Amino acid sequence: MEQGLVTDIAICIIAAWGVAVISQLARQPLLLAYLAAGFLIGPQALGWIKDKTAIETISGIGLSLMLFMIGLEIDLKKMLSAGRVITLTALGQIFGGIGLGCLVLNLFGPAANHLEALYLAVAMAMSSTVIIVKILYDKRELETLSGRVTVGVMVLQDMATILFLALQPNLKHPAPGLILVALGHVVVLVSVAFLASRFVLPPVFRSIARLPELVLVGALAWCFALAGLADYLKLSPAMGALIAGMMVSTFPYTLDVVAKVTSLRDFFITLFFVGLGMEIPVPTWSFMLWALGLSLFLVASRLLTVFPALYLMRQGYRTSLLPAINLSQMSELSLVLLALGKASGDVSDNTIGIAAFAFAFLAIGSTYAILANDAILRGAVPWLNRLGLKDLPATPEPAGGDHRHRRICVLGFSWTASSLMEEVHRQRPDLLPEIVVIDFNPVVHERLHQRGVHAVYGDITSRDVLVHAGVPAAEYIICTLPNTVLKGADNLKMLRQLRELNPDAMIMMHAELLSQVEELYAAGASYVSTPRLLEAANLLETLEAAENRLLPLKSRAQREAVGERKEVIP
Repeated sequence: MEQGLVTDIAICIIAAWGVAVISQLARQPLLLAYLAAGFLIGPQALGWIKDKTAIETISGIGLSLMLFMIGLEIDLKKMLSAGRVITLTALGQIFGGIGLGCLVLNLFGPAANHLEALYLAVAMAMSSTVIIVKILYDKRELETLSGRVTVGVMVLQDMATILFLALQPNLKHPAPGLILVALGHVVVLVSVAFLASRFVLPPVFRSIARLPELVLVGALAWCFALAGLADYLKLSPAMGALIAGMMVSTFPYTLDVVAKVTSLRDFFITLFFVGLGMEIPVPTWSFMLWALGLSLFLVASRLLTVFPALYLMRQGYRTSLLPAINLSQMSELSLVLLALGKASGDVSDNTIGIAAFAFAFLAIGSTYAILANDAILRGAVPWLNRLGLKDLPATPEPAGGDHRHRRICVLGFSWTASSLMEEVHRQRPDLLPEIVVIDFNPVVHERLHQRGVHAVYGDITSRDVLVHAGVPAAEYIICTLPNTVLKGADNLKMLRQLRELNPDAMIMMHAELLSQVEELYAAGASYVSTPRLLEAANLLETLEAAENRLLPLKSRAQREAVGERKEVIP
């Protein structure tokens, strides 16, 4: 028996590694590789695994570790301080998505009964943190307004997942008394976790902080203790592991715990998804059509539940549509929820298989959709206009009916532009009425108008927007955005268009690479800003201050200066 288990684990890991290598070469998500490996070695294909029960037991450990890690990475402060726009959008998306899912899946879906349709609807209402965060990070869009809305909605989806995990064991017989008892058990679990993390764990972890192996063992002990308590309270052990991670997410040892648990988690979670892949039945044409239909329904439900909420809160086309595109896939936790439903006898293998293929379709499709979200937005604008919808006005009505063009145009508003505006406010407030900012962030517009700065809503790469904003008549034009932030253009293309519109203005551009400086000057730039050189000079001054034992004075002065600033983008 032991030898059989070891052999089965070896087959799982080797198959997962082999398929994952091919997946990486094809630039596809690793989770798809693990599911494919499980299907390949499972009973539906080669039939190499003999003891599926043992693999399921080990994969259950991986599930607990994965949710513990997710809990460690959840920022409770962000959860509690979610803004009005994010909160209302998330509530609309979660409850609207589940409601639409239950309605459509009960009428037309592959679910055998109402309970299975509910599981599938909840699974399809959640989006993939792994896919979204990775791509938005690579695109440098995490800190944009649409990026923050996307991530904020996902954080609140995590909270909804916790609630569903609490109710999940009692869904088959949803008597009010049983649900109240389940919620009472949740209160007990959270209370025990909070009190332990507040009064017991800090001194314990402080006492073992110098022994890394004990930090790891202590973290695992805490994870499985809460998972065991949840199981004892007839809740999902996965929920206990998730809460265990959340309760210690603010500890100073969290990064150390994450670093040490990650490799262990990756091993077990690989087995979890390989084991899940073994449950996927052999696809038929009908099977694949169901998966494709679910995928199309999920995309439609995101558009119907995310776009209207943001549009009605006057966020404009861009901030309303991009989060809907970004969120159009299924979460890894969706497969976990369905697996828990299968363990409870509520979800069939057929439904899990269809969901797994839908997950694969959406993971691949949404990857390309997020990468091309700006192009999709530009293509969607004419259709939105034909539907009678209106974007935010290109030029908000200035106070007092002042329609004159400004002397200074700032193209795009990010951190550098925010700091520049604060400097103008402090040192040259007389210039504020002479400045116009062009950007498509409605929050920035509101804050700029509060400070008496004129703002124009629009895409700085659009010729019409630039003309409408008064760029041809400006004396000074400033662009502080790097090429990695500009969409569908770069600083060189922008400069050529600006020079065509305004041959006489003083134009200041941004260069990330030193090789771009001469190109920009040759194209007509009046000055090229190179932040890396300024930062290098500042770091050299800091090093010299450190050599002269003056670093505390320099850092104190910096902290005082930063503390006094009231920037639009903090």
